[in-house]
Amino acid sequence: MVSTKVIVPEASVESSASGVHWGAIFAGAVGAVGVTIILVSLGPGLGPATVSPWTPSSTPPATFGIAAGIWLIITQWLSAGLGGYLAGRLREKWMGVRTDEVLFRDTAHGLLAWALATIIVVALLIVGSAVAGAVAAATPAPAAPVSPGAAEPARKAAISFSFFSSLSFLIGAFIGAVAGALGVITGTKSRAHPDREAINLCPP
Repeated sequence: MVSTKVIVPEASVESSASGVHWGAIFAGAVGAVGVTIILVSLGPGLGPATVSPWTPSSTPPATFGIAAGIWLIITQWLSAGLGGYLAGRLREKWMGVRTDEVLFRDTAHGLLAWALATIIVVALLIVGSAVAGAVAAATPAPAAPVSPGAAEPARKAAISFSFFSSLSFLIGAFIGAVAGALGVITGTKSRAHPDREAINLCPP
């Protein structure tokens, strides 16, 4: 008896249904926002924990600012990875979809989860800033004059913040997209397109 293994070619089925599953995207975004809140809340406790109030410290204040910026960047990347991975794994499985199309859709789900989580976090920051501004306006205080020597470092800091924030957002989007496709890359292709199978033909 001779056993012949034949690989059934992958079927290409075009469907009019949308390839975007917003339930999985929203779940990934919520998970990313939750991780962001946890890590942002943890960050302020790590700084004072590394400095003893009983011993003089030679650490300049600028070092704490740099450390806080690095912590926020790490927070964004970790939350983007988790949100994208959840969006890629929780979406509904597709039948008869090509491998490259599945990879693209999972990548798009991770990217959309990162984008939605970013919008939610920015909206929360805007609301918090508006509330803080309203409270500050209700308690007016004499404004101190700004010297040209202090304005120039502030301008440079704003430029640096804008540049590094944009770069961090781009990297976060990439991490979210890659994490969304991680299910396919790590071998979950059978879940994404179960129509591919090997048939053993055993002639009598």
